[in-house]
Amino acid sequence: MVRRVLGDAMRSLNVSETCIADMLLAVSEACSNAVRHGGPANRYEVTAAIGAGQCDVRVADNGDGVPTMPSHFPPPDTENGRGLLIMRSVVDEISFGVTPGRGTTVHLRKLLDWDDDAAEARPRELAAV
Repeated sequence: MVRRVLGDAMRSLNVSETCIADMLLAVSEACSNAVRHGGPANRYEVTAAIGAGQCDVRVADNGDGVPTMPSHFPPPDTENGRGLLIMRSVVDEISFGVTPGRGTTVHLRKLLDWDDDAAEARPRELAAV
């Protein structure tokens, strides 16, 4: 549902499909990590804001916290461990807020590229979800 709502909001503002795909990939990875590492209830919260030429998304969970950012991808035969690196490669900024015993918040920020053909058809407006 997060991908659908965020993607639709970005499309309504004439954001380029490449930019949307990058942001949705990063958000999917952050949500997957929240489910996997976010505590026994697998609950997490996503907030997003689009404005001032950028998209900001925060994914918060109740887990123990994320490890440090890996410096390289794991070996090809490893099943997991690429999510943080994937997020870092497709957004402009990534940061983590870790509160021991209370959870982790992943903050993703991407500067937006616009679909110039569609921009003439609809005005750009701010959105928050």
